[in-house]
Amino acid sequence: MAENKLAQDTAQGQDTVLDQELVRRVQQGDSTAFDALVRKYQHRIVGLIGRYIPDWSECQDVAQEAFMRAYRALPNFRGDAQFYTWLHRIAVNTAKNHLVAQNRRPPTDDVDAADAEQFDGGIRLRDTDTPEHELMRQEIERTVMQTVDALPEELRTAITLREVEGLSYEEIARQMECPIGTVRSRIFRAREAIDAQLRPLLDNRPEREPTH
Repeated sequence: MAENKLAQDTAQGQDTVLDQELVRRVQQGDSTAFDALVRKYQHRIVGLIGRYIPDWSECQDVAQEAFMRAYRALPNFRGDAQFYTWLHRIAVNTAKNHLVAQNRRPPTDDVDAADAEQFDGGIRLRDTDTPEHELMRQEIERTVMQTVDALPEELRTAITLREVEGLSYEEIARQMECPIGTVRSRIFRAREAIDAQLRPLLDNRPEREPTH
């Protein structure tokens, strides 16, 4: 048991060092290092924002906005907290601001950003995450990745440029050499395909126990 704890601590330490190195490279102008951070944390951030915004497509847009805000703010990041803790706070604030802008009330049971440095680097936030919910989240992530991989190339490229690379519709249109309307159509079709695969999972997901 002590050996497992030591292994976990070692892995977490290596993970923190990797994040610090990627952040340093971004701050020196290497945008590809930020792409690596996005790929590393995108599913975790989407899962976090999903606590506030249940609609998958809307959740994806808010997650992208959170990453863009993080990218703009990264030059001022000094490493006083772990990178994921800092990103966690940005994501929560982005989700709540989005709800307020839509005249929707944010949840009152907020997810505490301080917990992000605990519970396996922030994967399990608060004690509301049961093993069943963790398994469901992992299954959702696998389903999304498998669905994206199976998409036709033009749909896969469009959704990846939008959700992973964070490009605007105009930038995607230039890169794919097609009209913006075509880009919107491809992204819509890609999201529709993902939604179709996720719907059976979400319909059968375990309900959270009521809080008192």
